[in-house]
Amino acid sequence: MAQQIDLTAINTIRTLAADVVRKANSGHPGAPMGCAPMAHVLFSKFITVNPENPKWPNRDRFVLSNGHGCVLQYILLHLLGYNLTMDDLKAFRQTDSKTPGHPESHLTDGIEVTTGPLGQGISNAVGLAIAQIHLAAIFNKPGFDLFTNHTFVIVGDGCLQEGVASEAASLAGHLQLGNLIVLYDDNHVSIDGDTEVSFTEDVCKRFEAYGWHTQVITDGDNDLEGIAKAIEDAKKVTNKPSLIKIRTTIGIGSKNQGTEKVHGSPLAADDIVEIKKLYGFNPESFFHVPNEVYELYGKYREKGKIAETQWNKLLEDYTAKFPEQGNEIKRRFSNKLPEGWEQHLPRYTPSDPPVATRKLSENVLNKIAEIVPELVGGSADLTGSNLTRWKTAVDLQPDSTGLGKYSGRYIRYGVREHGMFGAMNGLAAYGGIIPFGGTFLNFISYGLGSVRLAALSSFRVLYVMTHDSIGLGEDGPTHQPIEPVAGLRALPNILVFRPADGNEVSGSYLAAINNQHRPSVLCLSRQNLPHLEGSSIENTLKGGYVLKECADAKITLVGTGSEQSIVVEASKKLESEGIKTRVVSLPCFELFEDQSTEYKSSVFPDGIPILSIEALASFGWLKYSHANVGMTTFGSSGPYQQLYKKYGFTAENISEKAKKTIEYYQTTPVPSVIHRPF
Repeated sequence: MAQQIDLTAINTIRTLAADVVRKANSGHPGAPMGCAPMAHVLFSKFITVNPENPKWPNRDRFVLSNGHGCVLQYILLHLLGYNLTMDDLKAFRQTDSKTPGHPESHLTDGIEVTTGPLGQGISNAVGLAIAQIHLAAIFNKPGFDLFTNHTFVIVGDGCLQEGVASEAASLAGHLQLGNLIVLYDDNHVSIDGDTEVSFTEDVCKRFEAYGWHTQVITDGDNDLEGIAKAIEDAKKVTNKPSLIKIRTTIGIGSKNQGTEKVHGSPLAADDIVEIKKLYGFNPESFFHVPNEVYELYGKYREKGKIAETQWNKLLEDYTAKFPEQGNEIKRRFSNKLPEGWEQHLPRYTPSDPPVATRKLSENVLNKIAEIVPELVGGSADLTGSNLTRWKTAVDLQPDSTGLGKYSGRYIRYGVREHGMFGAMNGLAAYGGIIPFGGTFLNFISYGLGSVRLAALSSFRVLYVMTHDSIGLGEDGPTHQPIEPVAGLRALPNILVFRPADGNEVSGSYLAAINNQHRPSVLCLSRQNLPHLEGSSIENTLKGGYVLKECADAKITLVGTGSEQSIVVEASKKLESEGIKTRVVSLPCFELFEDQSTEYKSSVFPDGIPILSIEALASFGWLKYSHANVGMTTFGSSGPYQQLYKKYGFTAENISEKAKKTIEYYQTTPVPSVIHRPF
């Protein structure tokens, strides 16, 4: 039976949640109150963490997927002794606080992944679970079980309705992730009211079909023993992820308990008074935590501290016996790359044969995959098109299937773009892994929610996006990306590369892997491209550079990716007509913006009009150009050579547009694209 101290702790969480949301006059009190019993059982009996070292590698991972209920997690972090004070709880949802309106991993110690957009947390958790099972397969040895942690998730109805959760759950079942345990807060309430209006499926049967182990707790408000036993039973099932459906009462104790009225609004002051009376708390006392509750959670903190101390000793003993592997673990989790890895990146000269940049990307992976073993990649069922699998790759699959091994590093994500991106965030969050994943560039839009959170979270993940323009040809406008790159360039804290040749592909990988706190998108061509005179890995790291300089130039032509070679052709045509022309390659806007004003001015000197050329939407190019050749419509189906001619991406059309641009600016001042009065 539950001890009185457990009930006191649970009721402390409930009343504190009501106070925190009430003071902020904003937030979601209902879910934290309803989830308090399962959360207390989880953290008191099963989750091992050390708040003094929130990044200890073998800690259990906890994800609050229904991130709107983050008051629950903040309270637990506070009770456990993380760097989250009572004043931080009082500053909930206030500017620059450590307790924002949804959990953000880069702001608050103890938050593993940023959640809030529904379905993301459980999808990230799949990646966290893959990471553990993969690193365990590589490094664990008899007597040295270094990676043993579980990933625990609390998830709500909303998350399970989002498609990304279904994609990720299907993948988790296929991979037999027995280290993943999800507690489903089945409170029957969404913003619109009772879930009977929109969500009436049998969730357990759905997850059983995915290959999950499922259990049901009918009284999640009181049955602490049942919750604990269900988690214990889930831990015993090592070849399936587990879902425990727990029936709870949202906002329990409130006069509006069990309804949508306690979901997304603070409780009334008089309601909180009655709640505190019901749970035996002083209604005149606010933000109160009984000393015995602090003492109880202090014991859990000490348990975690001891566990980490034991793990650190185990790692040292392991390193003494297996020095290569032990030092490899330390290197990876200190975010250090293998020394000299960049020397293996391929370099090219103009005499090398033309190659598609997707193939050049494959060349890079073949050169560095064994040198940078933390690279773990895959594709959304487009391996043969994305060329993301290197020659020595082994598939990451359950050993029992005979399809691969958990120690393998190539993940067959299936046709699950969004699930793939969500899992990649979890892989990055775990530590010791640099994830990458491939699909067609047009379908990055299918997973943009996860891409955005990678940028917000400062996760180093690589998106290998091929078939990057109308140049993919015959598949037509459903597959030809027009607008995605403009949207990606508008996204903060992300690097977007559109390399023009082999050196720029190598440089893009160098920048992407070296940037620990920014995700990167590599936009790669299907068609073959020549290697350009003047390109280099080093120039690519600047984001933009002068590919061909010319004294007294009348115009600067700037391009990216597969159009850059056409730009060079156009410059030669203009030169043959006596029009002096500069050529700039701009593979990455974001890296270019990182350069000094002096350098940027040398690339785009004042007084010379600039014409940009890119077979994508021209939205955003006004930042660097005065005129452009771009896409203003969807593309069409046909051989890419015909499409480039149809839409004006030819040396002839570019040169004509250049002449018109020069003519216009003969009588009009040329605005500076670098020195602006704002």
